[in-house]
Amino acid sequence: MKPITNDTTCSASAAEPACAAPRRRRLLGASAAAGLMSLVDPLVRAGAWAAGSDAPEKTDLKIGFIPLTDCASVVMAAVLGLDKKYGIKITPVKEASWPGVRDKLVNGELDLAHVLYGLIYGVHLGVGGPKKDMAVLMSLNNNGQAISLSRKLKDKGVRDAASLARLMQSEKREYIFAQTFPTGTHAMWLYYWLAAGGINPMRDAKVITVPPPQMVANMRVGNMDGFCVGEPWNARAIMDNIGFTATTSQAIWTDHPEKVLGTTAEFAQRYPNTARAVTAAVLEAGKFIDASASNRRKTAETIAAKSYVNTDMDVILDRMLGRYSDGLGKTWDDPDAMKFFNDGAVNFPYLSDGMWFLTQHKRWGLLKSHPDYLEVARQINRIDIYKQAAAAAGVPLPKSDMRSSRLMDGVVWDGKNPAAYADSFKVKA
Repeated sequence: MKPITNDTTCSASAAEPACAAPRRRRLLGASAAAGLMSLVDPLVRAGAWAAGSDAPEKTDLKIGFIPLTDCASVVMAAVLGLDKKYGIKITPVKEASWPGVRDKLVNGELDLAHVLYGLIYGVHLGVGGPKKDMAVLMSLNNNGQAISLSRKLKDKGVRDAASLARLMQSEKREYIFAQTFPTGTHAMWLYYWLAAGGINPMRDAKVITVPPPQMVANMRVGNMDGFCVGEPWNARAIMDNIGFTATTSQAIWTDHPEKVLGTTAEFAQRYPNTARAVTAAVLEAGKFIDASASNRRKTAETIAAKSYVNTDMDVILDRMLGRYSDGLGKTWDDPDAMKFFNDGAVNFPYLSDGMWFLTQHKRWGLLKSHPDYLEVARQINRIDIYKQAAAAAGVPLPKSDMRSSRLMDGVVWDGKNPAAYADSFKVKA
């Protein structure tokens, strides 16, 4: 077996010819970018929204991202020139792993980042690395992640969590599953799904951390039985015939929170106008992406480039458009595929969304005692900055800072009694 690596010079499937970025695709990306700029030039020519005392305190910004489809709105804010409208310049910076993103946010090498929701909360509470006060400015996307299982499990009849549990009972060996960061979203989707099938991820399996672009390569050489990650790496596993999609994250929780625009509390306090300007620009980019299938195609062409996700455009596009196949012969059009805007419903930093991750951190022993769930969410989720950005970008606001959702097991989460919710699960650490 090859060692797990953080090297993202090429994609997870670098050994495959399809991974190479052919000249045709590079030309497609360049022409797409030029075409996109023509669509938004009127916005840029209109001049920056912020001026005078509202002007951004810091104008040149490095925003980190991991090569995943859901980095799209950060990338497109720069590619479309929407940053210029708000008096800033965004430079997307490709990173190798979530721990790397965390470290560079904490030490100031990055100003902001496309980042896992639960990573921000973990760092804030000191359970996801060195403790640092953090801030969530907005949600970048809902849905669009998945749990992939290996072809070996497929050959043994595994199709879902229930059949996986039966095999694990009959075949006594160590099962290994991968997530992308211990307090992150993918770890929580993986744990929730396994537990719903009667598998305790802390006792019945070994869970390892692997950078998203390296998931496919590591499954190919047998380093894990399954993984949870964002797209396009689940689609890539099917294309490379090394795994299948056991479930999508939207099947676990429809319209769940996923990546956020994150930064330190210090940055948000020191540069409030800048934080507002970045949020507004990324909001408009998300609105552009969700506006039409054509815009989604143009976005897929752009982010497929080597400097961003570094994979074939088609691998990104199908699931971005909701065209799913599971590697088991099933195909379907998913109405709950990845969303970047959805009339602003995606982007509001609901307090209940942040609190949910805390309940799962407590459930799985990452937190040893109940925090003040609501107070922590109020500290991190900068609803004040978001509302200012939404006003600047003309984006509607929800009626409440909380929302209610029903997850795959029928349990409703509404944020009203988080401690009782966290303690209610039968399968926990």
